[in-house]
Amino acid sequence: MSKDLFQMMREQEVQTQNFLPNKKEIQFSATTFITNLIDGGEVDKYELLAQAKRMQEALDVITAKILDVVPQENFDAFGLKGTFRNGGETINYKDDFKWSEIKEKLSEREMLLKVALKSNSSIYDDDGIEVTRVSTSPRKDTLAISW
Repeated sequence: MSKDLFQMMREQEVQTQNFLPNKKEIQFSATTFITNLIDGGEVDKYELLAQAKRMQEALDVITAKILDVVPQENFDAFGLKGTFRNGGETINYKDDFKWSEIKEKLSEREMLLKVALKSNSSIYDDDGIEVTRVSTSPRKDTLAISW
């Protein structure tokens, strides 16, 4: 069996019979392909991950370059539907003095809450009121990959 992920994917693609499979077919085919590959145990999982990340990067660059030349208009072609959306306007709240003042006070309060959470003793704000120890919510564990 070939060690080259791209070559193996091309071999799998030839077996699908569809010129342009839809999203569900791609997801099913990809899931089946990688499950069979991993379950076969003949490949290094880290090498597969490295190849997949590189292919993803290449496809991201290719997609971005194509989007640069595709007209900014609605289209429906080859199973894709493009809908043009005007970027609109963003309100610059920072221009308002009162908003900036409140935002600064909120940032200061957040810092105080962080200190109170890590402290073993009571913390008091500028008004002499005890700062409550707020609860925390767990974040999902992730595996960061860089290259």
